[in-house]
Amino acid sequence: MDLYYEVNGNGHPVVLLTGGADVRNWTFVANLLAKHYKVVAFDLRGTGKSPSSLEDVNHVEDLLSLLDHLEINQATLIGHSMGGQIATEFALNYPERILKLVLLAPGLSGFSYSKEFEENMKKIHEAAPDIDRMIELLLSDPSYRVVTVSPHRNLMVQMLRHHMKRMFEWPAVKLIWPQPPAIERLGELTAKTLLIIGKEDSPDNLRVANYFRKHSDARIIEIAGADHMVNLTHPETLYRQITGFMKE
Repeated sequence: MDLYYEVNGNGHPVVLLTGGADVRNWTFVANLLAKHYKVVAFDLRGTGKSPSSLEDVNHVEDLLSLLDHLEINQATLIGHSMGGQIATEFALNYPERILKLVLLAPGLSGFSYSKEFEENMKKIHEAAPDIDRMIELLLSDPSYRVVTVSPHRNLMVQMLRHHMKRMFEWPAVKLIWPQPPAIERLGELTAKTLLIIGKEDSPDNLRVANYFRKHSDARIIEIAGADHMVNLTHPETLYRQITGFMKE
């Protein structure tokens, strides 16, 4: 197994997935969960301390390989942002490997994001290779309005800077997602699912949560005063919600 991972605690396995960051994304949540569970946090291929790939990347199959490597037959997945998108895809394609599913402000494959979102992403990409400018543009998005004025802004900036430097190392590979996309299959989710999102997150992310509300049996919880980085700013609240859900 060439992916970087960390394991802490004992008990039922809980696997943490993130998107455009690294294991530091779980700095506060992982320590709390490790009191009761075996917590696995890992860096996706091409992020954090994990190597880049010379071939097209399939995060779902990478996760399967990690579970097999750790001899974990069944786990609870907790995915944040694109990590939530990966967790959803995995739950749809390997339902027998999932006990429960927790999604924090997840992405959703096949979802049509707004013109405003696409334009913001275009501006960030056009600012390359000026990483400071890219970070400035990203954090100006309303979905980061809470974390940018919190004590965790520096950690957020450090993760973004590291992630963007890694991005410049990536070869011309593609991300491979299972087909059909998850947006067409949400009704097939068999794992009990909890979706948590900050009320101050972006309109697009709130629309994703609403799509889960309408097309799946997921329980939706909105946290007041939280944005897209609810895992950094509200770890105790997340801990209570997640452990309560897992004990049911």
